[in-house]
Amino acid sequence: MKKILWVFAVMIGLNVSAQSEKYVSAMSATLAQLKDAKDAATMEALVAKFDRIGDAEKTEWLPYYYAALTKARMSFQKMGDADKLADEAALLLAKAELINPKNSEVLCVKSMIASAKLVVDPQSRWQEYGAASKKSLDQAKKADSTNPRPYVLQAMGLKGMPEQFGGGCTNAKPIAAKAIELFATFKPASEIAPKWGKELVDDIITSCK
Repeated sequence: MKKILWVFAVMIGLNVSAQSEKYVSAMSATLAQLKDAKDAATMEALVAKFDRIGDAEKTEWLPYYYAALTKARMSFQKMGDADKLADEAALLLAKAELINPKNSEVLCVKSMIASAKLVVDPQSRWQEYGAASKKSLDQAKKADSTNPRPYVLQAMGLKGMPEQFGGGCTNAKPIAAKAIELFATFKPASEIAPKWGKELVDDIITSCK
């Protein structure tokens, strides 16, 4: 009886391992495609692919995270209706948040989505979405003090903000330097975990000389 149970346990273990390898392989392939994606149709197809992976892997938050991140980027780049794209990003991110609440990376994308909503109509939306974006960044820093991406987003926001409102190079550059410092020691949790942002703060440091 013990031998049968042992064999059964091994079989389950092998199945879980194979499933995990299949998941990582699917994610790696989709992320590789995302790096080269330039047009809205390709990015929409990749969002759908991430969403399907997430639906198949009920306990994994990363597929929904990347789907939401892609939609948020599409909103910023105006690859369609920016407001609608940001709303779609929020729905996808909510799925990631259900699986992994108070996650620093998820909170970073939550801040991005609020900023995407803000830039659609800055004059009328600044109070609501500016505060929401900042709140999510503050929470992201508290959730993981080693994560450079909250500082990447903060530096980018400051760089694009007029100096009279507390932005500009003078205020953005030290935050970008903090992000670079964190990138030097940050270790992603896995090969498919978020790694983006270093090139963005490098650009800020270069352009703010």
